[in-house]
Amino acid sequence: VQLVESGGGLVQAGGSLRLSCAASGFNIGGFTMNWYRQSPGKERELVASITSDGDSTNYADSVQGRFAISRDDAKNAVYLQMNGLKPEDTAEYSCNARLRVLPQDDVYDYWGQGTQVTVSS
Repeated sequence: VQLVESGGGLVQAGGSLRLSCAASGFNIGGFTMNWYRQSPGKERELVASITSDGDSTNYADSVQGRFAISRDDAKNAVYLQMNGLKPEDTAEYSCNARLRVLPQDDVYDYWGQGTQVTVSS
């Protein structure tokens, strides 16, 4: 089971990046997919999530209207389009796949290694 992020890098404020997360060893169908970020000295923050059917998305207030999460189950991948980047968006961004199976309440929680995004002012 593996999640591999790509697309991070250095960008000027106001610029855009598109992060990708490729899954292998399992099928993301059925999983809620999430993007988290963490910068030094700060708590990990849930940036965006998308339900297993792709019908519902949710965003942190700090990125609402600037970021967009999407998924392509055929490619077993999830994406994060980031526009209007700000220096405060600088962080390591990680992909997460989460599935909760009821009624036994088994939780499957997979994480990628992360990709660094740095926004210069």
